[in-house]
Formats: sequence, C-alpha cells, structure tokens
Amino acid sequence: MRRQRLLTVLLAALLMMLGLQSTSTAQPERTKAAEQVLTWTAGDDITKYNSVPTTAVAGTATIVFENSAATGNTTGMPHTLTFVTSDPEFNNDVELNILANPNDDMGGRHTAEVTLTPGRYFYHCTIPGHGQMQGILVVTEGSGEDTTAPSAAAQVTGTQNAQGQYVGSASVAVTATDEAGGSGVDRIEYATGDTGAWQPYTAPVVFDQVGSHTVRYRAVDKAGNVSAEKSVDFTVVARPSDDTAPPDTSATVSGEQNPDGTYLDMATVTVSASDTGSGVNTIEYAVNDGSWQPYTMPVMVHQVGTHTVRYRATDKAGNVAAEKSVRFTVVATPPQDTTPPVTGVTVDGTRNSDGAYVGNARVTVSATDEGGSGVAGAEYSIDAGPYLAYTAPVVVDRAGTHTLAYRATDKAGNTSAARTVTFTVVSSQVPAPSCAEFDERLTVIVGTVDSGVPNRITNSRCRINELIEDEKGWTSHALFLKHVKTVLDKLFRDGVVDEREYDAIDAAARESGIGKPGQTEGYRTILDGSAASFAKWQQVGGGSFAPNGDGSITSGTTKDGLGMLWFPERKYGDFSLKLQWRDDAPGTGHANSGVFVRFPWVHDHPEEPRPEWAAIKYGHEVQVLDRPDGDMYKTGSVYGFDRVGLAGAGVTQKGTWNDYEIRVVDQHYSVYRNGVLINEFDNIGGQDFYPARSDDPGTDGRRFASGYIGLQVHGTTDVISYRDIRIKEL
Repeated sequence: MRRQRLLTVLLAALLMMLGLQSTSTAQPERTKAAEQVLTWTAGDDITKYNSVPTTAVAGTATIVFENSAATGNTTGMPHTLTFVTSDPEFNNDVELNILANPNDDMGGRHTAEVTLTPGRYFYHCTIPGHGQMQGILVVTEGSGEDTTAPSAAAQVTGTQNAQGQYVGSASVAVTATDEAGGSGVDRIEYATGDTGAWQPYTAPVVFDQVGSHTVRYRAVDKAGNVSAEKSVDFTVVARPSDDTAPPDTSATVSGEQNPDGTYLDMATVTVSASDTGSGVNTIEYAVNDGSWQPYTMPVMVHQVGTHTVRYRATDKAGNVAAEKSVRFTVVATPPQDTTPPVTGVTVDGTRNSDGAYVGNARVTVSATDEGGSGVAGAEYSIDAGPYLAYTAPVVVDRAGTHTLAYRATDKAGNTSAARTVTFTVVSSQVPAPSCAEFDERLTVIVGTVDSGVPNRITNSRCRINELIEDEKGWTSHALFLKHVKTVLDKLFRDGVVDEREYDAIDAAARESGIGKPGQTEGYRTILDGSAASFAKWQQVGGGSFAPNGDGSITSGTTKDGLGMLWFPERKYGDFSLKLQWRDDAPGTGHANSGVFVRFPWVHDHPEEPRPEWAAIKYGHEVQVLDRPDGDMYKTGSVYGFDRVGLAGAGVTQKGTWNDYEIRVVDQHYSVYRNGVLINEFDNIGGQDFYPARSDDPGTDGRRFASGYIGLQVHGTTDVISYRDIRIKEL
C-alpha cells in the first residue's frame, strides 16, 4: 500500500513537469473517520441490544443510538448506551451516556460526535438489572485491519557461576513492541515449564527454586494478534551453604466430616514446610502407592475409600526431609432427602349432639419423616393467622368455627404442604374471652416498635398484644401510656411478665408515639376480604385477585399477566398504610408484587394509555419480593429509586403472614416489616427509570404529593395474598 502511494505521488510530479493535468482526483484509501457512523439499536429485549458495531477506525465518529418502535420497542421501556471510563483495561477518553425512549423528543433516536483512539471501549446499559446489555468496541489505526503480531524478547539476569548457572536466583524480564502504525501492544503473557498456564506479565519474574527452568512468553496487540511463542532456559543453583538439616514438614486434612471422622465426597490435604537454613526448595507428595509429584497447591482426593498421602520436602542445599504421611477415608454423601414429612392431626374434647366442641377443642399435630433426615419442627396457623411453632397441643376456646392449618419441615429443609382441619367450638359455662383485638404475632409490638417480649396468652385468655389496644383512637399519648401501665401492672401481679419484660413493653409504648398529634385518628379498613369490601376495588391490566372467604385475597388464580388492583374511592396525601401479605408462590419460587402509592387517576391518562403503567411511571412501588436472586430490588425497596437487599428486609419463611406498614409524610417514606424499620427514602431527585414529564410536580424529581393506593399482580406464578388493609391519614 505504501509503495502504491509512492508511485501515485511520483506520477503526479511527472505529469506536472510535463505540463499535463490529471482529469480525476485520487480517491482516499479509507473512509475518513469523520464519515464513520456507528449505530446501536434496542427494542423490547432487556438482555441485549438489537444491533451493535464491533470495530471502528481511530478518529472522529458519529454515534447513533436508537430505541424506538422502528427498532422493535413496543413497551415504551427506556434504554441507555454508556461508555465506561473507570475500568483501566479499556480506553477512558470518551464520556458517553445516552438515554433513549420511544416517546422522547427525539423519537428514541439520538446522535453524538466523539473522537476515538486506538484500543478497546467497554459499553453497557446503565438501567439496574440490565447488566447483560454490554459489549466491546475495538478501534484500530489506519484504514486496514492490523494483522501483524507484535514481537517479544526476554532477558535473564542474575549472578552466574563459571558454568553459566545462576547462583541463588534468576530474574526474567520480558519486553514487547508493535510495528509502527499497528494497534499497539495490549499485554504480555508468560508461563513456566512446558505445560504451565499463561499468566499476565507485569514485572520481572524472580526464580529462586534450585533446578532447571523454562519460561515461555508471548505478546498480544490491541487488534488481537498473538506473537509466536518463545522461551528461555536457565538453571538456578544454591548459594554455598553449610546447611545439613532437612526442612520441617507437616500436613493437615480438611473437608466435611461425618461424626465417625470420615470425609464426605472429598478430603483436602494441605502440606507445609519450613527451613531455617538455606530455605525450602521443593515439596513433593504421593497418593497411596503413586509416584512423587511436585506439590504446588492443596491436594483434593475424591475417590471413595481409605487413602494415604505421603509427603516430603527438599531444601536448597539438597537436604531431603524424611517421608511422612496422613491417612483418611472418603465416603459418598448419602442421597439427598427430598421427601417432606408426613403430617397428621387429631382434635379432642367434649362434643355436643351437633358434633361441636363444648368449651374448647384440643388439637394435636403429629409429623414423621421418611426421607431420612428427621423432623425439624412443625407449625400451625389458626384462622389464616401467622404460622406459629408447634410445641404442644393447641387449645382453642373461642366460640365459633375455626380452621387450623398445619405443616412440618425436616432437617433437609423440605416442608410439607399445608393441611387443614375445621371444627366448631361452642361456649360452656366459661365465657368467651373479651379481647379488644385479635393479634397472634410472636412478640409484643406496640405500633411499629417491637419490644421483643413473647406475645403470651394471659389469665384473661387474651394475648398481651390484644390487651395493649395500640390501634384504638387514643386522644393523647399520656392517656395511652396510662392504659398500658394499668395493663402491665396486672400482668406483673399475675406473673405473666417479669420486671425486665414490663420495662421493655413500657419503653416500646413510649417510643411508639401513639396518641400524639397526627396519630389521634384510628385506622380505616379499606379491604377486609368481604365481597362488599372487595367490590370497592378495581382491577386494571392483566392478572387478577380473588377473595378467599377467610378475609384474604390472592392473586394469579384466574388470569395471567401484569396488572393492578386499586382503590379508586379517594386519594391520600400523608398517611400510614398497614396490611398483611403472604408469599404463596408455587414450588420453590417467590412471589413478585408490590404496593403502589401516590399515583394519579389511571384512566384516560394524557401520556400513558395503559392504566397499570400509569401507577408504575407516575407513582411509587414499594416492592414485595423475597427471592434471593433475580431482580435486585427486594422487599422494602422503593422500586427504581431506593434499593433494599434481603438482609435488610428480614426474610420470613414462605407461607407466613407479614405485617407491612408504609408511612409517607411530605416526601419522606418509611417502610416497616413485622414492626422493624427496613427502609427510609426521601423522594427528592435521585434515579428515575422514566424521563421527566410535564405533569411531574416541581423540577427536582419529586413525584405527586397525593394519590391512590394499589396492589400489583405479576401473573399466575407470582401468587401472593393480602389481607387486613387499613389506612390512617396523618
């Protein structure tokens, strides 16, 4: 190509000397960098771009990023194109971050002028959860592709004896160059011996092990061309020494063991050696009757049976330690227990002619495990309440028809499907307990403050939580504290609580703030599971909720798809929303749902024709998701704005009712799970999945100061139940 350009120049000069002019202009050998157009496109897929460039020429270029209906986007989901500048392995001289949306002012097609330099650029989508949308753009110099490999050379240095051997140690330095106009050296690699793995070369490599060595080396340029492998051979000998003592050696065996000391599936032998004289040169090992091998890392023995691992070490003066050994046995892990326990139940008590139990019914739960691991424990739930640990027969003395659900878990983690028994209790001479509330949570929780005291049944047959009456409309905080003190005094006299527990509940009541200004109103129930209550709510989009007849509603029972059940009767500004939810996803899956708050009227929205998406784009979703993988926004997160992990969410076992409180004051959000504050979020600025909108109040990223309440449904696999939805305006 250079020769061709030279001939062209000489011919032009000759024509000028002869007074002749060429009738055509020579065409450039390559497309000018300024004419480069590099195009990325995106559509509905959130795991990859629809199309991407892979190579470019150094110089200026026009970047085109399009995410529109024309490129396959039918959902309105925004995507980004971002060049990473913080990774030292890639070029960092182009700062590019384009957000494209089919509904934006550019129709989803955006352009930018950049200057590219030889090397590699790393790009990806910055929307959380879409980290798979990424790639590398390789930029080379010149018009043609760099196909010439770099050249590499190595030099060995150190103190040599008369035979050319290196005394004590040798240092190997490797250098590489790439021809002028090439893409440039990207990296140098080296390997030891004939079979050693290639490693990045960053600094001269020192060899102080006595013996012969081979170092292989090569270089790679930025276009991916690899130089031919070369090598250097040399020998290291020990420094003169009067060391006559061999090294000290020892070995340990580790791995998962049975009670009898045998190792399950694998044992790992770690050998160590030390030498105070010339220093350790080599360590060797042999398994059973096998030959000696160099020891470079812990030895893993998988084969079932009894094994002996022998070991020894040699120092740099040539002294060899006496052979030692360790002996152990490897056995196969027993087949995994995948069978849940088998459960049963009996109900005892005095029955009348109608079959009802007079006064009380005594329910006994049994469980056996045939899978081999043994029963770990059983649980029960009365009338769709939270599951409690079963430790003794359950006595039910409240008049009425009751359903007790029960299940068991074995030591391998298998949980049996919940079974139920239904029975009726009628009153006898013993009157039914007069309890102000029904509250069977495990600990005494005042408002949202968990005292940590067990929620025991008292002498009145009511639980402590039920006597506290923290959801009553108290007119002052002092009056509520006086009531709590009266309750605690009696419980202390009756021996239900001790002095420490008395103080813990009293402190929780004071911290709760119940009765203070802004908390004087009681909670209004907006969904109790009845047909009349459920009729006030409206389903939009896909999916469905249906009442269960026990005060709860469950999603995904009749219709698949993404949708929302919302309460259109009124909007709420500052409020405390309380509810209970339960993850009922089938199998080992986890339900994905959420509570929408402060979203506008969803029908006939000027910028969003899909009602369920009006809540997503213009309100806030407080996430419900206990799944350990998948979406990074877990329970308690404000979706797209403030992320909470599973550790912060305090995950409970599937099938367990969870208390949820969402408290919103001005633009401050507080989320409580089972009485524990798991997230606080101030809705000012911050990340937003969706571009700014004309109807967003203010210019600082705030969303609406009031709006409606809704429950999200994802589909028939994300089965979730809700109940007891109450709201109090603050």
